[in-house]
Amino acid sequence: MADTTFSFVPRAARPDKPRKTGLTEIRGPYYSAYGPRHLEDLLETLGFWIDGLKFAGGSFALMPPAAVKDINRIAHDHDVYVSTGGWIENVLRFGADAVDRYICEAKALQFDVIELSAGFVSLPTDALLRLIEKVKAAGLKAKPELGIQFGAGGATAAEELESEGTKDVGWLITQARRTIDAGADMIMIESEGITENVRSWRTDVVARIVDQLGLEKVMFEAAEPAVFEWYVKNYGNNINLFIDHSQIVQLEALRSGIWGTKSTWGRIQNLPG
Repeated sequence: MADTTFSFVPRAARPDKPRKTGLTEIRGPYYSAYGPRHLEDLLETLGFWIDGLKFAGGSFALMPPAAVKDINRIAHDHDVYVSTGGWIENVLRFGADAVDRYICEAKALQFDVIELSAGFVSLPTDALLRLIEKVKAAGLKAKPELGIQFGAGGATAAEELESEGTKDVGWLITQARRTIDAGADMIMIESEGITENVRSWRTDVVARIVDQLGLEKVMFEAAEPAVFEWYVKNYGNNINLFIDHSQIVQLEALRSGIWGTKSTWGRIQNLPG
């Protein structure tokens, strides 16, 4: 377990790293810009509770290669994997050669995971499976991002997304199973259409995903504290979550049961595995 202060105060059990469940992936520089020195401070203090770092919105494409490599190296030094985020949906517009070069450069920059998003583009499932094959052949982990909301991924207004419509959750589950069978290492569940930019949360969608796919292969995007509190309260502290890096203390205090709101105070429990 982590070496922390006040360790005599009991807390809900959390697995050691590398974890298979209870993963926390944090957002890299996007809503707030930061670089290696900020990341070093974050991981020196809270690195035990962080499992992955995800670049968002292609932010690495605005940085010098040396800076990206430095960020990735620091993450690896703290046993944190690094994901590209879903920028491949931008690369897909420029054809197969661009995709191959993207995967090659991601490997050279020492990324561990390539997220395969298609929130803004229409991509047949067979094409997604071929992308997984390419990523795995390069020795990287493949992480499809699936959701029910058309046009998800760019902080679009709820009214505009509502006009786009949503997909059936059964379609998502079937696609997730096919990608897992094809070698996908984890499925990221897009929050838009479920808990983000909706008039009311689609908790029924989450329930079906968990029931049909389990917790180990699924990670939920939790864009707000109220959202990740709901996930932990309803599915336990071993649910896999993607959050903003600024929220890591709040989430881990909740997972560990050392702090919480009126709704969760003293209620988050777990036993050692």
